[in-house]
Amino acid sequence: MEFRYLGNSGLKVSEISYGNWVTHGSQVEADRATACVRAALDVGITTFDTADAYANTKAEVILGDALASERRESLEIFTKVYFPTGPGGPNDTGLSRKHICESINGSLKRLKTDYVDLYQAHRYDYETPLEETMQAFADVVRAGKALYIGVSEWTPEQLRAGHALATELKIQLISNQPKYNALFRVIEPEVIPTCQELGISQVVFSPIEQGILTGKYKPGQPVPEGSRATDETGGGANFIKGLLTDETLTRVQQLAPLAEAEGLTMAQLAVAWVLQNDNVASAITGGSRPEQVKDNAAAAGKKLSAETMTGIDDALGDAVKRVPEGSMSPKSRLT
Repeated sequence: MEFRYLGNSGLKVSEISYGNWVTHGSQVEADRATACVRAALDVGITTFDTADAYANTKAEVILGDALASERRESLEIFTKVYFPTGPGGPNDTGLSRKHICESINGSLKRLKTDYVDLYQAHRYDYETPLEETMQAFADVVRAGKALYIGVSEWTPEQLRAGHALATELKIQLISNQPKYNALFRVIEPEVIPTCQELGISQVVFSPIEQGILTGKYKPGQPVPEGSRATDETGGGANFIKGLLTDETLTRVQQLAPLAEAEGLTMAQLAVAWVLQNDNVASAITGGSRPEQVKDNAAAAGKKLSAETMTGIDDALGDAVKRVPEGSMSPKSRLT
């Protein structure tokens, strides 16, 4: 495993991190989820990402149980706050001081730890003053419940405003967590340059685009049994259905010879592609089986040739989404 600094800080994270969005507590049962965490540890992954909203807090519980026997100082544990938890009452969501202060306590209890290494605003909250949010984060840091602050899916303008307040409050905002992969590059024109200027790293999710970039979904064929595209109850199918077009799947199949030439699987090629960007500190990978976790982790430290990078661009062509869409944050967090 290789390691990179997270933003303008002294914190090192593993290039491949393990995340449990739409898996632990929903798509994957606890025993298999624990086996995946053990596999991540076995291949040298030290960075683990979750959120209180994942499976309505169950994902944090499962991760906390799986890591309970590990030396805490050898891990980097990330979690997030914003989306509704519990019964979803009026104060069970957002980035108000009340919700942040109550949520960090709940997350620490579920994760069985005294602190998290990174506490992230899961989206931007248009309905709470940013000053209130950042002051609450500062208090969480000063109380020793989090070491650093991060955000997810914030626009360049929001990143600048949040970073300015963090600097004023003398806390470190060091990361942004966006979606980023060879098919989805909307952060490249504006978000990445802004973050480079501010000393903020990307901790990216969906580096293999919900499994699309593994090549297992074939044009004109039924989706594989047991794949995320068949997960109607856990929500996985909703995230992937818009990508299952014959045009996109045909273009993805053209990546197979490029992966073979690099001695990589298609999944490893996709993860390695993300890590070619110096502003990316870590790529969050999941997995419903331990062998998937190990396969993804083998992409750490891989340097793709210029010919391969060009070949990926040529193969995917206009299937790549490049136009910045701004934040994914809903204008109202109550809808």
